[in-house]
Amino acid sequence: MNVAAKPALMAVLLALAACARPAPPPAVPVVDPYASIGGGAVFQGDLAGGTLGAEATVQYFQNTVGDTVLFPANQTTLTPEARTVLARQADWLSRHGAFTAVVQGHAEETGTREYNLALGARRASAVQEYLVAQGVAPGRIRTLSFGKERPAATCSDESCYTQNRRAVTVVTEAGPGA
Repeated sequence: MNVAAKPALMAVLLALAACARPAPPPAVPVVDPYASIGGGAVFQGDLAGGTLGAEATVQYFQNTVGDTVLFPANQTTLTPEARTVLARQADWLSRHGAFTAVVQGHAEETGTREYNLALGARRASAVQEYLVAQGVAPGRIRTLSFGKERPAATCSDESCYTQNRRAVTVVTEAGPGA
């Protein structure tokens, strides 16, 4: 290497060294004052109201509150039994704001596809209107009609028709941005 190149090389090395970041200071260790006491949390029994959060689940809504209401043939009028179930649904939805609902309207297999889609839509709307009237925010409830496309029971007699004349409220937990 020639003598003239040494000062230039030294200048480049000094410039690179000046740009380098200093080493970070060593991390301060975290001291857990409870680490040597037993094996972790100690079970102290159930809370007074039952298991924490057990009520705020889709399964609780389906099995305890009730997710389905039935309608008379060719009707969208809510029966007293349907209003009882919907009052429970409205109460549950009011207490659990992290959930949204889709009300699915259904119809029996008699009638045309178009008629049954329209009937299912009117049934879903009747449920939605009732829930909103009970204080559930309209933006938390959507409606969807399946008409006769998704029967709960499949046979061609009144016992199946009765089960298929329904509206089902399907709840889901809203995402973080909802």
